Amino acid sequence: MPKSSREQIIDDENKVISELKKNAKESIDGIGKNCKFSRQKVWRIIKRLEGNNTIWGYSSIVDDNKLNLKRYIILVKRTSKPISKEKIKKITKREFKNAVLKIGIGVESSFFTHGTFDWITIITAPDIKQVKQFVNLLNNYFSEGYIDDIQTIEVIFPLEVNGIDNPNLKEFEEFFI
Repeated sequence: MPKSSREQIIDDENKVISELKKNAKESIDGIGKNCKFSRQKVWRIIKRLEGNNTIWGYSSIVDDNKLNLKRYIILVKRTSKPISKEKIKKITKREFKNAVLKIGIGVESSFFTHGTFDWITIITAPDIKQVKQFVNLLNNYFSEGYIDDIQTIEVIFPLEVNGIDNPNLKEFEEFFI
């Protein structure tokens, strides 16, 4: 039974997205070849996905060690106190992120979550001093009793980032020898 046109569009979009996740630098011709689509069809799909914000943007995965950076995961558990609309606006306007950039922290990802912790942020920093400044800034920014606990985890070795295997996986064995 043939797929409906809407199902086919979704299937085609997923093929293109899959190729972009593997290598966002791949040419439109290369993606078309891998998906068995024309160049024009791939271009139209990508433009539609960018236009409806299915694709937010593109990024590079870099080796933190070569940039003298370390990666940290910050876990935040908040209290049950409702966050004021003013604070929410400051978050969405990215005021906190701008303050964080000034202390040398790179924010890789930030998630509002459900579970033991309410917020997970992945950052890069030259060392733990900047991370401690980040935590202090976070505590000061939400000093009105919004935060119950903050945990900091240092990433020792990334095996995979955004679905891409670390090209230096062999080095991981050194942690267990």
